[in-house]
Amino acid sequence: MLEVPSRLKDSCRGDPLRETWLRALPDVVAELQIRWSLEPGPPYSGATAAWVAPVHRQAGPAVVKVSMPHMEAEGEIDGLRFWDGDPTVRLLEADDSLGAMLLEQCEPGSTLRERPEEEQDVVIAVLLRRMWRAPAEPHPFRPLSEMTSHWAAETGFQKDRWPDQGLVAEGLRLLEELPATAADHVLLATDLHAGNVLAAGRQPWLVIDPKPFIGDPAYDATQHLFNCRSRLEADPTGTINRFAGLLDVDAERVRLWTFARTAAEPRDDWGSESLELARALAP
Repeated sequence: MLEVPSRLKDSCRGDPLRETWLRALPDVVAELQIRWSLEPGPPYSGATAAWVAPVHRQAGPAVVKVSMPHMEAEGEIDGLRFWDGDPTVRLLEADDSLGAMLLEQCEPGSTLRERPEEEQDVVIAVLLRRMWRAPAEPHPFRPLSEMTSHWAAETGFQKDRWPDQGLVAEGLRLLEELPATAADHVLLATDLHAGNVLAAGRQPWLVIDPKPFIGDPAYDATQHLFNCRSRLEADPTGTINRFAGLLDVDAERVRLWTFARTAAEPRDDWGSESLELARALAP
């Protein structure tokens, strides 16, 4: 029987499409095992949006990943093909229809989270600036506005739970406005934080789990900032200005993106903690 981490089961619970995917997962992994000549080990327990496991094969160690249905991650395979190992993990094999990937294994594989946040800032800034390239047309990548519109629709369905109608409405306005007013449009990682950067041998640090969209580079600062929450809450302006400077992007646009996401992203808990940060960042 295929071992499935409890956190991945939780991510699928209550969603009919994901529950169907989960039931089919053992057969999918068995098929990949034969097709790609793999000997999978136990899956990584921390994965919440994919079944991920180290594998042995004749050509050497690797990692197999089968992604659950997830709007934001639909372009991961295309993104890994585009970046081609610079600065992401390399894509060795893929089945687009199954959302299945055979990936380069990072050794030693420790995450950037183990380093101080100020060091994380520098490493992530370097990686993002390497990732920000404009793919030639035609390309398969969706505009950032598609993701922000998806979020705005979900938040609209939660309107009866908004604790501050004006603040959320302003965040929604910016989620619509900011993608349309960007001066540059490049391929973004959208989910790059220290937990998605692994120590490796081929390069000091490699990116995993990109969720590529075409859009404003200033947006890509936000995920790392949200993963430095205590620092961001203690000094929003200073933290944003430092990271924007390392990225060489407009700090005001980073602040607006951070506010818009804090105020208006859909969530399970519309508590006061996020709203306090949103008020500190509000235009």
